[in-house]
Amino acid sequence: MAYHNELGEWGEEFAANYLLTKGYEILERNYFYDRAEVDIIASPKERDSIVCVEVKTRNSDVFGDPQSFVTQGKIKLLVKAMDTYMVTNNITLEVRFDIIAIIKNKSKEELTHYKDAFYYF
Repeated sequence: MAYHNELGEWGEEFAANYLLTKGYEILERNYFYDRAEVDIIASPKERDSIVCVEVKTRNSDVFGDPQSFVTQGKIKLLVKAMDTYMVTNNITLEVRFDIIAIIKNKSKEELTHYKDAFYYF
């Protein structure tokens, strides 16, 4: 497996563990619909919404912060996938879109959680 794939898988696991420590319940991991993949679907401890989490892991920020790699095209795909997830599972709660940005290399392991990172309308 290529290093960037291993780093991405590690980042998703690291993000899921972080969310668990913050009281979230992980509902789905790597949910696929059409051409979209939602890294993590979670419920916060308040159980008042569903959270779609896009995880971006990089080994440096030389080419930009990890969260800057969430493009408009990716946002459209995430919204489409979450709409299907909500309808399929008959869930009527609000959806929140978060980004967890991780930088991991030999000298640093840094996680930043951006709640309400983007709006879908």
